Amino acid sequence: MRWKPLFRLRRTQRSIAAAFLGMIGTATASAYSGEVLRQMADVDGQRLQVFSYRPKGCASPAILMIFHGNSRTAESYLEAAIPLADRGCFALYAPLFDRDRFPSWAYHRGGVAEDGRLRSEEDWTVDMVDDLLTWARQQEGRPDAPGYLFGHSAGGQFLSRVAAYGMPAGVRRVILANPSTYVLPTRNEDAPYGYGGLAEDEETTGWMRDYLAAPITIYLGERDTGDEDLTMTDAAIRQGRNRLERGELTFAKARDIAKERGWSFNWTLVEARDVGHSARGMLQAEEMTEALGF
Repeated sequence: MRWKPLFRLRRTQRSIAAAFLGMIGTATASAYSGEVLRQMADVDGQRLQVFSYRPKGCASPAILMIFHGNSRTAESYLEAAIPLADRGCFALYAPLFDRDRFPSWAYHRGGVAEDGRLRSEEDWTVDMVDDLLTWARQQEGRPDAPGYLFGHSAGGQFLSRVAAYGMPAGVRRVILANPSTYVLPTRNEDAPYGYGGLAEDEETTGWMRDYLAAPITIYLGERDTGDEDLTMTDAAIRQGRNRLERGELTFAKARDIAKERGWSFNWTLVEARDVGHSARGMLQAEEMTEALGF
């Protein structure tokens, strides 16, 4: 089974500063308490550039991994999260999934299918997140550091596939912010929009059950009702007219399926007031604290 069991961890405590381990590259100037670093990570046979930030005055931070949107601007996503990291004691990591190696089918939709054909499970991009978290924990010198995953737009689409098909261990919360599409916990939609086309066996049923039980926040900007860069495949259109509607309908459908089957349901729905399709707006909204599950 691809799902790796979650384990519960106590919240970290704020204490004195400690240094990053294994830094590669040079630090850039920052107006905040820590420094933005450029590092390289060898992950699942790929070499990825990762931007990172660690606030001072925080000895044992939780890890908040940020997944960029279609713009592929990982560094700007990380910088938008720095005020949150300073307030909440988070070590930030923002991997860059470049367009050449990770086009939409490989990033947005997790590498599960290409041109409508399922790919071999060992080639799914979703598995890279587990390795990225392991690598980030090594940088922190804390193999048990709790992890939080935040993805906006294309990054939210990617994390929906991660949560559905390859959830890493030790994740406290997965935040799907304003994605165009989701994985629905049903075989009525083919992967990567659902579980159709996958083996109809007990293992796949377990994936759906665990997906619904996972600590997922659907985090929506209440003004994200436009159609710029909105995925418009047939499967996407069936999820709703815009990102706000798709998120609300996906949450309701998932809740109803869990109730019908008698399964645990641990998703939450949070909407950020007066925010549209903006990663910075979502990361810096008051509602981000609720989205993290605090």
